[in-house]
Amino acid sequence: MCGLAGVVDLKGDRPFDRRLIEKMTGVLAHRGPDGDGFHLDRGVALGHRRLAIIDLSSGDQPMHSQDGDITVVFNGEIYNFHELRNELAAAGQIFRTASDTEVLIHGWRVWGKSVVEHLRGQFAFALWDRRQATLLLARDRLGEKPLHYALLPDGTLAFASEIKALLAIDSLERRFDPQAIEDYFSLGYVPDPKTIYKSIRKLPPAFTMIAQRGREPVLSRYWDLKSAYSGTRGPANAQGLRDRLEEAVRSQMIADVELGTFLSGGVDSSAVVAMMAKHATGPIRTFSIAFAEKGFDESEYASTVAQRYHTRHKSQRVSANDVALVDRLAAIFDEPFGDSSAIPTFVVCEHASRDVKVCLSGDGGDEALAGYRRYRFFMAQQAMRRMMPQSLRSSLFGWAARYYPKLDRAPSWLRAKTTFSELAVDDAEAFYRMNCTMTDEARASIYSGDLMGVLNGYRGAEVIREKYNACEGATALQRAQYTDLTTYLPGDILVKVDRTSMANSLEVRPPFLDPDFVSWSFALPAAAKIRNGQGKALLKEAMSPLLPADLLYRPKMGFSMPVAAWLRGDLRDRMEGVVSGRHLKESGYFDMQAVSRLWHEHLSGARNHARPLWHLLVFADFLRHAAQGVVQNRKIQALV
Repeated sequence: MCGLAGVVDLKGDRPFDRRLIEKMTGVLAHRGPDGDGFHLDRGVALGHRRLAIIDLSSGDQPMHSQDGDITVVFNGEIYNFHELRNELAAAGQIFRTASDTEVLIHGWRVWGKSVVEHLRGQFAFALWDRRQATLLLARDRLGEKPLHYALLPDGTLAFASEIKALLAIDSLERRFDPQAIEDYFSLGYVPDPKTIYKSIRKLPPAFTMIAQRGREPVLSRYWDLKSAYSGTRGPANAQGLRDRLEEAVRSQMIADVELGTFLSGGVDSSAVVAMMAKHATGPIRTFSIAFAEKGFDESEYASTVAQRYHTRHKSQRVSANDVALVDRLAAIFDEPFGDSSAIPTFVVCEHASRDVKVCLSGDGGDEALAGYRRYRFFMAQQAMRRMMPQSLRSSLFGWAARYYPKLDRAPSWLRAKTTFSELAVDDAEAFYRMNCTMTDEARASIYSGDLMGVLNGYRGAEVIREKYNACEGATALQRAQYTDLTTYLPGDILVKVDRTSMANSLEVRPPFLDPDFVSWSFALPAAAKIRNGQGKALLKEAMSPLLPADLLYRPKMGFSMPVAAWLRGDLRDRMEGVVSGRHLKESGYFDMQAVSRLWHEHLSGARNHARPLWHLLVFADFLRHAAQGVVQNRKIQALV
């Protein structure tokens, strides 16, 4: 895995200062500690940091065509590059290396921008064609690898793997996007194409950008899950799933260095280990973490799978001392990121990176095969929605949601306030409420009047509603999955994995996100995914000969941190500093009296406000980190 950066003059061919591209590339050194490379020509400068995985001797970048007309910088792996190489060679292209990067150069010559449609892998790349004065930016189908860009007032298009490389450009405007702030406090992350900065955007998954000198850049989607599937291609049974998953795992085991896999003790990572065991030539290296808090610990199940498949297993304990990693989150993510599981993910990546450069993971299994509990709740609610007209539900359940008490400490079957509020609205709004990390009322209570005014009615719900409604014609479950696969997965899960792994110079590959596997599993009927109150039903059936039943059918634990207890313990002083400190107050975004009330209710044990408080803590850290980088006016007027 690697890091890339570049600048292109879209108005002319003025030369760029080498120091600029060296600075942009230098801040990405963690993504590629094995070397750097640069290409400068009139009107273009490209930089690259390399983490050598394939073709260790001749895969350096930037890579050039033999005539020097085409130059590419690439982050990722193309798993089907051998097949593409043969196809392109048959078309007359001559290869000089054994690198997967070179197929991009020859693929551009033969297929043009549709080269991306031939690629199976995780990737983000920039390809410059000197003769055509054209830049191609591209990102993989599901958003495994990141790519950010900014159009500067002087006609420069800048792009990079991470935001921090773009912030190395002194002339870049650094005003925050108020809608991104609302998205963050609604969802816990900033969804594409936004970033926290108005001037910087993310290239969305499955998109390309064509930027030609003298023209406006053109964005286009080359793949969409909702139109990529057409029924279940191949047998929609346990054997069919097992065969497809095994092929996805096998294809992602290509490397010229030793690789390992994460083993959490959950169904998905255990399934990946079982599939790897069929193709490994020696003992598999597996890595897991353990928690001191039993309610969060799955290490016992990880050890069981490790013993069954005779892996070389290592486990690392996460304790309250690891909250010190909070200090690093703002620098790692470059924008507010509220998923507390970034901490254990960083720990396991750091742990694995001491022994290997590549790890497979179980990420994506929940989205592809409906493993999250919210899918089961959503389908149960859908059944009730079909029984009552919207007008009756809105009246009846809306009344119940308003007057039913919020019972944070009651048994789960008594905590019905949220369920009532979800039943009172349409299905897109209900799915948003299942996804949001703070209710609209809770956010409104802590936002300042100035921020509310700038938002002018905008809600993070619009992100979820747009994706849910875009999958028209699919089943309710598929629409929910499609929404997660296009918002939560690329905006939270894959960002978390990419940044924490790259911070440790580790490449992570998720076989469940092989596009063919995702398309096939998305087309499965709901009964194959949710059965007898169990999510991922067909996966569990497929894995039953290979994994113990008590692992497959135990309650899902997730991969989270005991934040509520930590805020009252090891993080107490830090949170006190956030509430009484200057960063939130001076930002102008918050009603600090409301924030203080939230904190003291949580501290007393009267209410559990762990999520909003964690989001506030992370946001305050981001403000502090941003202020260290540049002196800026963070008043609300700067957002208008």
